[in-house]
Amino acid sequence: MPELKNRQFLDFEKPIKDLYDQVDILKAAQEKSKTDMSASIASLEQRIIETKKELTQHLTPWQKVQLSRHPDRPYTLKYINKMCTNFIELHGDRNFKDDKAMLGGFADLDGQTVMIIGQQKGINTKMRQIRNFGMANPEGYRKAIRLMKLAEKFNKPIITLIDTPGAYPGLEAEERGQGEAIARNIYEMLRLKVPVICVIIGEGASGGALGIGVGDRVFMMENTWYTVISPESCSSILWRNWDNKETAAQQLRLTGEDMLKFGLVDGVIPEPWGGAHWDYDEAAAILKKFLLPVIAELKQIPAEQRCEQRIEKFGKMGFWDELPETTEEKAEG
Repeated sequence: MPELKNRQFLDFEKPIKDLYDQVDILKAAQEKSKTDMSASIASLEQRIIETKKELTQHLTPWQKVQLSRHPDRPYTLKYINKMCTNFIELHGDRNFKDDKAMLGGFADLDGQTVMIIGQQKGINTKMRQIRNFGMANPEGYRKAIRLMKLAEKFNKPIITLIDTPGAYPGLEAEERGQGEAIARNIYEMLRLKVPVICVIIGEGASGGALGIGVGDRVFMMENTWYTVISPESCSSILWRNWDNKETAAQQLRLTGEDMLKFGLVDGVIPEPWGGAHWDYDEAAAILKKFLLPVIAELKQIPAEQRCEQRIEKFGKMGFWDELPETTEEKAEG
């Protein structure tokens, strides 16, 4: 977790920053005057906790989008390192190259071996360029399904951690079959014989998320979003600018609560007060505690039954209305 002096604060997090600044002032004054100010400092620290709690409980959809992109937010590798031991990263799609935006490998999760796969955005400018900001190319999705098939071969559960602004939309990605790679992953993931759990830990955008997002259980962390298009892109299409991104975020119904109401996810996983970026250890511990009983539950279901339930689950998603036939249509019939 970054030191406080290196932390970045979003606009709506300013009340938290002001309180931390007051704590720093008191600590400096205490050091200089040798006066005991521990009671005042403790009071401010308690107010910080309460302020984080208040902010978390009243976030708008756009604020959740902002939190999902927070530069201090833990990414896939951070969760792996905090939750698992003996992580062995596996590379390459055995066809083109190794996509650094998508990573995965076997790991030990509380005594059991799992295959864990996810997008990685990068923790600084150089690594973000190497990781392509978490936007995978076709070889990334082909690597992911190769690792899933490997997990199936050894009968190991699969966990995917989703955090991407979308699959890479470049010309070279389309030339190498971006759409086919994502479609193939969706098809193959429906048929996997091992338990598959998908968790959106940050951004869950479009086919980039769906490419590793088909599972027996799909969950969202509390301050994440999941939809077909980003609020900015939606705003640019509908209003020809990004000025209405907050309205777009509201209308897209992209939060965990909305997705749960629509039946598109199976649960929303809570985060530490203020967001996962405030406490990596607690965020990982919450996620791990959530995953273990789900894995145990899915292991009890026969493989064929799991596949059937998975196919049925995704097959019945969505809803629509049918308009009554017009007189002309009835006549044609």
